[in-house]
Amino acid sequence: MAMRKRDELVFSNAAGIDIGASSHWVAVPAHLAEESVREFGTMTDDLQALANWLLACGVEIVALESTGVYWIPVFELLEQRGFKVWLVDARQMKYVPGRKSDVQDCQWLQRLMSDGLLRAAWRPAGEVCEIRAIARLRETLLAEQASWVQRMQKALVQMNIQLTEVLTDVMGMTGQAILRDIVAGERDPEVLARHRHTRVKASREEVVRALTGNWRDEHLFVLKQALGMYDDIGRRLAACDAELQTLLRQRSQSRVDVGRAPKTGSKQSAAFNLRQQLADWAGVDLTRINGLEVTSVMKILSEIGTDLSRFANVKHFCSWLGLCPGTKISGGKVLSARSKRSANRVRQALKMAAMTLSRSDSALGAFYRRLCGRMDKPRANTATAHKLARMVYFMLTRGETFVDQGQQRYEEQQRQRSIAALKRRAATLGFEINPMQAAS
Repeated sequence: MAMRKRDELVFSNAAGIDIGASSHWVAVPAHLAEESVREFGTMTDDLQALANWLLACGVEIVALESTGVYWIPVFELLEQRGFKVWLVDARQMKYVPGRKSDVQDCQWLQRLMSDGLLRAAWRPAGEVCEIRAIARLRETLLAEQASWVQRMQKALVQMNIQLTEVLTDVMGMTGQAILRDIVAGERDPEVLARHRHTRVKASREEVVRALTGNWRDEHLFVLKQALGMYDDIGRRLAACDAELQTLLRQRSQSRVDVGRAPKTGSKQSAAFNLRQQLADWAGVDLTRINGLEVTSVMKILSEIGTDLSRFANVKHFCSWLGLCPGTKISGGKVLSARSKRSANRVRQALKMAAMTLSRSDSALGAFYRRLCGRMDKPRANTATAHKLARMVYFMLTRGETFVDQGQQRYEEQQRQRSIAALKRRAATLGFEINPMQAAS
């Protein structure tokens, strides 16, 4: 392979932008402009002027750092203006030696980009970003709603209202009816206990005892405010669900038969058939994979979309997720085989899904328990998440349908593999293994 000359540039017309909160510094090659470094503001007209200057200089590709959220307006505007924009990790710049103190960040970024020493981060298409923004907001609202439920429980405990001792879910049908009656002014435990549903295991007498406490005004005020915030967030969640439903309908490819939806009492479930909408968008039903619930599939698809052509193969996809061990070998000896730490949301969703397989009677559950018997649980969890990632990749790229083999078939396959391995081992030692006849 021919070596590239030292002075040969990979991108001779590349620009570098140092993203800031109040201003952006832009550097272009010295041969393209007399003033190769300029400062621009963050207003929209300033960004338009930045794009006009880059076009006048003949710049075609731009590299910028992922600094907070300040890079997003610059990235989107330059992309709309026809530039090829690379989003790079700031850590890549630090690992390259040779920087001088009199060189600004934008100049150093432009130099590294020209020499081809930077790698672009993957950002999904615009339609995926729309769904991702709503999905992330919905996740944040769910977390905030859960925090207000905890505040309500705290206020109840401070009044010695032991509702959590007799109800599994305080925000269930019975719990909400009691809380709203309390906020409305009712204090009689006998009257409040009338809201007890027939499915509540605790008796009516136990509920009455739990609802006998000290009704202090300050705790009642906190309870009222927390319940109001809970309801307000609930209305915003409904708006998010409506927007998600609209976006997913617009991107539906075909109607996928997902079968009967499983019953779930999760508070995180959407107000519409999210499973069907996600399957129509992706073309396959990812919830058929054991361990992947609707919320997990929503997080996965909202982060990566349905088009995985950006990844050359499944190995690249798993490496991007940080689920592949990074082997360090020196002199034929493996020094390290740990997977890198990552805040990738898809990776987190897959690892959470892997944890739920510990008691599953599926083939994946048997696989996870087998790994736990061979290694520690964190490594087994990562390996199982890696297997789930491969399944997701093949289903999205090939349109394959996942069919669970079952725990018994998986264990039989492992048994046959163990027998075959023992036979090979015995053959190398000059022995032959014959199966024993079952006793009659």
